[in-house]
Amino acid sequence: MSPRHGRSEAPGGVTVRQVGIVGDIATVARRSVRSLLREPEALAPALLIPTFFFVVNIGVLETFVERVPGIDYRAFQVPVAIIFAVTGISRASMLVIDIQTGYLSRMLVTPVRRTTLLLGLMVADVVLALGLSIVVVIMGFAFGVSFGTGPLGIAVFLCLAVAWSLAFTGFPYTVALRTGNPAAVNSAFLIFFPFAFLTPAYLPREFMAGWMQTVAAWNPVTYLLEAMRSLLSQGWDAAALSKGAAAIGGLGLVTFIMAFRSLARRVSTG
Repeated sequence: MSPRHGRSEAPGGVTVRQVGIVGDIATVARRSVRSLLREPEALAPALLIPTFFFVVNIGVLETFVERVPGIDYRAFQVPVAIIFAVTGISRASMLVIDIQTGYLSRMLVTPVRRTTLLLGLMVADVVLALGLSIVVVIMGFAFGVSFGTGPLGIAVFLCLAVAWSLAFTGFPYTVALRTGNPAAVNSAFLIFFPFAFLTPAYLPREFMAGWMQTVAAWNPVTYLLEAMRSLLSQGWDAAALSKGAAAIGGLGLVTFIMAFRSLARRVSTG
């Protein structure tokens, strides 16, 4: 039998059941998801921050922006709230604890596939991001926001949010694996702040001028926001959705390469 599937015989005639890659991912993911359930208080900042910005932005800017025909500012702000909720959310802090306590080192002497040590954590990240996204969408409904694309549009909206969150997780995982420092991991979210504010987060892009408009045009968050907003107000906009997907894919390619190379380095150095 393959050493990664079925059964094999260990010394002494003991039969050992081998697990495939899906089983390895599931094992790591179960532990990560259970840790989420034990730490519900850790989710409070992820919801309080976007709720705060959502309410304040509407209170300050809604009357001004809605002078422009065709803009529902509450719908305009829901994608911003979602991005603030799910960006930087990861189990990187758990990975740091595993490094510091030696749990990761013990895992490395088992037959578990090394890549699944990250992939399993990312499954938990998907669960967390989906839960946060659903809560923010419900908040939007409570403020009267509706989706012009219907239930399917809501599903695509949530998929974009979760995919963005997953793409960004490569940054905190890279920091965790390179440093093993919880303070450094907690600071990884700061990487996002320039991306968040140099975008049409508060006003449509056509209202921006000069260097801000130029920077926003090169910022991947801009295209994610515009893709998500198209589902709320404009209907199915293939161009906007394609650009949003490309922004997520480009970020994910960069961050995943960084994270898995950092994992390989951690494995090789012990």
